[in-house]
Parts: sequence; structure tokens; C-alpha cells
Amino acid sequence: MNPDWLAQRRKGASLRFFVSYYQANIPTLMKQDIILIGPIGTGKSTLGTLLAEKLNLPQISMDELRYGYYKRIGYDEAFAKKLRAEKGFLAIYQYWKPFEAYAVEMLLAEHSNCVIDFGAGHSVYDDAALFYRVQKVLETYPNVVLVLPSPDLDESVQIIKERMGEFQENGVDVHEYFVKHSSNLNLAKIVVYTKGKTPEQTGDEILSLIKTSSY
Repeated sequence: MNPDWLAQRRKGASLRFFVSYYQANIPTLMKQDIILIGPIGTGKSTLGTLLAEKLNLPQISMDELRYGYYKRIGYDEAFAKKLRAEKGFLAIYQYWKPFEAYAVEMLLAEHSNCVIDFGAGHSVYDDAALFYRVQKVLETYPNVVLVLPSPDLDESVQIIKERMGEFQENGVDVHEYFVKHSSNLNLAKIVVYTKGKTPEQTGDEILSLIKTSSY
């Protein structure tokens, strides 16, 4: 703790002093990592690789680590496979949700000063309590970047379908669900659109928008 802060506390400094001190030091409390979120097929991993190379930082991909985190709190792989085979993607997606929120918390606790790309589901929650947990842990990260093809969400859905193919299950358009879900916009601090741009151009745009004191 800063010794000036302690000295002022001992002298009985006013509340105004402590508010001013906190505001002046907010930049040192904010995390400098870049976190890429967004639907399936928007190029998050590709952008993560480019940004990590440009900034000479590690790239951390949630999809490579998530099952290790899931298993820490009782993820049952055999049950998950059975659920997927018998009831389809939407059933296993719902089974994943508490594990996904936990994985976000653990990944951010265990990795710092890096470029992170989330899986599509790790920033989308229908359950308010799970969303709050993820929102809370992302509060001190100013560089949470939502990657979408277009500001027109219908066009974004169409572009993703052209890249990835249709993804329909039990009457649910899964691509549309991820693109239009409010969680992503509520978690993002920055939004970038990739239509008409190369990955390199989008990466440069992200670098021009991020808030940093150390890169």
C-alpha cells in the first residue's frame, strides 16, 4: 500500500482525499490484458494470434484450457457425451454454462498480461447469476473486445452462416442466438467489425482502440 496514502489516513484525511487518490490510481488497478469475445466464426483466435505477435505477449485460448477448468468442479465427460448424443447441442450447452463461468474466473485469475480469446459460449449467459459472476470478474478489464462481422446483426448472422454453415437445432438458430444475445454487448468495452477488412487491419484497429499504460 502506498505510504502517502497511509500517512494521510493516520492524519484523518477527508473522504475527498481518498476519493481523489482512488481516481488517480484507477489506471494502475485496471488489467491490461486484451480479451476477445464474440460468436462462433468471427476470427477471435486468428486476431488473438496476430495481436499476441504484435505485442510480444502470450496468447491464451479458452478452448484449449476449458475442460481442465471444468473438471476441477466435477465436469462429467461421460455424462456430457451421453447428453450430447441423446439430446443434442442445446442440452449440453446448458450443462456447460456453470462450468464456463467458473472457467472464465479461473483463467483470468491464473493468467495476466496476455491476449485471451474466449469460446463463443463463455460470454453468453441466460442465467442472471452466472452472467453477474462473469461481468464482475471482467469489471477491471478495459480491453474486452467484441468481434462481429457487421454492425447490422442480421448481416452478421448471414456472414457467419456463409463461413460456418447453418447451425439449427430444435427450432433454434444457434448462430443468430450468439450474435443477438445481449450478454456480449453488455460485457464488451470495445466493439470492432470485420467486414471488408483483413485480419491485420482489424488487429490494427483494435490496437488503436485499446486502453493501455504499458504496451
